[in-house]
Amino acid sequence: MIDADNLMELLRKIQEPKGFFFNNDQEQTRELLAALLINKNRYGSMTCPCRLASGNPEWDKDIICPCVYREPDIREFGSCYCSLYVTRDWNAGKTPRVYVPERRPQEKMRF
Repeated sequence: MIDADNLMELLRKIQEPKGFFFNNDQEQTRELLAALLINKNRYGSMTCPCRLASGNPEWDKDIICPCVYREPDIREFGSCYCSLYVTRDWNAGKTPRVYVPERRPQEKMRF
């Protein structure tokens, strides 16, 4: 059975070459990864733990991690909405840590 540490290593190999790094706050990162695994068991996919999933795979496909909002969030803020994925500069403190606004359309947050 996969746990947060296994998931971290698996995803790190895939995401770091693309320029996406895990938040260096290891406790927060592990909690988010564990929540992704809970959502996988609950909904059948690793939906973002910082957003409310409906359980409908078609409706929730935009929030399956890495969500479709990750790239624009990281490009603009150096961090995704939940701060699981960040840039190297964000981890190094070279990018201001500001609130990342929700990009998901309001109608997707009601089901």
